[in-house]
Formats: sequence, C-alpha cells, structure tokens
Amino acid sequence: MEFSLLLIFWYGILHAFGPDHLTAIADFSIGKQKRKTLMITTLFAIGHGLSLFVFAKILQSVTISDEILGYGDIISATVIIMMGLYLLFMVVSNRIHLRKHYHDNKEHIHIWFGKSHEHSEVDTTSSFTMGLLMGIGGVRGMLITLGAVAGGDVSMSMVLAFTLGVMVIFVGFGFLILFLNQNFLGNIQNVRRAFTVAGVTSLVVGTNILVG
Repeated sequence: MEFSLLLIFWYGILHAFGPDHLTAIADFSIGKQKRKTLMITTLFAIGHGLSLFVFAKILQSVTISDEILGYGDIISATVIIMMGLYLLFMVVSNRIHLRKHYHDNKEHIHIWFGKSHEHSEVDTTSSFTMGLLMGIGGVRGMLITLGAVAGGDVSMSMVLAFTLGVMVIFVGFGFLILFLNQNFLGNIQNVRRAFTVAGVTSLVVGTNILVG
C-alpha cells in the first residue's frame, strides 16, 4: 500500500506541471504578498484534490462516457480563458494600481484592481474554486492511474497523497512567483507588463486545450 501511495504522490507531482494549472496559479498570485501567495497555491491544491476525489467517487458508481468527461477539459479551458480576458481588460482599462508604503522601515507594495484599495479574501476563495473546477478536467487521468495502481478504488489516503504531490509543485511555483513579485514588480509599468503576459498566456493555454 505504501508503494501505491508513493506512486500516486509522484503522479500528483507530474500532474501539477500541467501548463493550465501553473497558468491559473500565476494569474492569482502575481502581485500578491507572501502570505496570500502561499495561501492561494495551497487552497488551489486542496480544491483540486477534493474535486478529483468527489468526481472519481461518482464515476465509480455511475458510468459516464468519455465524450461527457471531455466537457471537464472544456470547463477548465473556459475558466482559464476568462481569467486571461479579465486580466487583459484590467490592463487595457487602466484598472491595475500600485501603492508603496513603509512599516517599521520596511517597504511594502500593494497591487489591486479597480478604483478603491480594499483588503479582501476574494483571491484566496477564488483560487479554491478554480482548483475545484479544474479538477473536473483531470478526473479521467486520475482514474486511469488509480485503476492501474489499486483497481480503481479511490480512498481518502490516495487523494491525500495525490494532493500532497500537487501541493509540492504548486507551493514551489508560488515561491517563484513570490520572487518575481518582490524583485520585479516595484513599479506600475512592470506590473502591467506582468499581467499582460499572464493574460496572453492564459488565452494561449486555454485555447490550446480547446482545440487540442
């Protein structure tokens, strides 16, 4: 059993390298502070693992054709494309803002969308929801892997192993985004460039999934 969990953990690591996952994390993490960046990546991984577990359990008792399961990929791609369009709209409409201030002689940079500067938890809850939605697109691959490892019987320990594998990559990628946030997003021009790149990348990745 331990070897099976190790294989599933490794599968989670490989699964997390999907360009759609990393693109989604980048969309939510660019311009965020350390605490929020790590929370976003962690909640995305938890939402992703939970979604896969729920749908895998459903598919164990209900026969659904591959054609219908393919709609999971369409949902994931559509969400990524919508995120890309949203980021590009924020850039074009000049609704991305940056403000610097100091606490205890340490510089803090805040980046926000819209007219007013408000602290909210929308990004963290949205990242969890994004993880849930994108998990639908990975159900087929997970069931194939679990079928090879444990006859398709999905247990909570398997999902935890998978989620931990996913989380390793997502959090590691979050640290990379955090490094970029802290070292390259010190002015509004670079912030807008970063969100433009993220928006365009989202459109390319999402479109590639749809036509692939």
